[in-house]
Amino acid sequence: MSAIAPNFEQLTAGDVVAEREITLTRDELVRYAGASGDFNPIHYRDDFAQSVGLPGVLAHGMLTMGAAGSVATDWLGTAGVVRDFQSRFTRPVPVDAAAGAILTVTATVGQLDGEARTARLDLKVTFGGATVLGKSQMVVAFA
Repeated sequence: MSAIAPNFEQLTAGDVVAEREITLTRDELVRYAGASGDFNPIHYRDDFAQSVGLPGVLAHGMLTMGAAGSVATDWLGTAGVVRDFQSRFTRPVPVDAAAGAILTVTATVGQLDGEARTARLDLKVTFGGATVLGKSQMVVAFA
């Protein structure tokens, strides 16, 4: 969590409010599969993933989205609430057995609504320099 709570009045469109690298591991994929009930073998078996034309085990799209969203919610803390969160899954995220997969997430203020006291945060989510979530946006409302 952010040490200093964000203040709506101090935000400006274009401000980068949070940045972080997140490493997804195969262990996390297994835990996510158990929590979500998504036991598709492309998420835990290299041989199966490769047999269907994939480079190897892939992260679950919703795990990728949730991990990316945590960068924005950690910044927001208790200063507000999430009203909406959307993303398009544009590229798969292969997760190496040893190294995992490193996501880079940047949250930028895309738009402000002073009357509603909301901010649209645009999340740029990349893996290996390529965007993996498109039009990833979170709308947060401040108290």
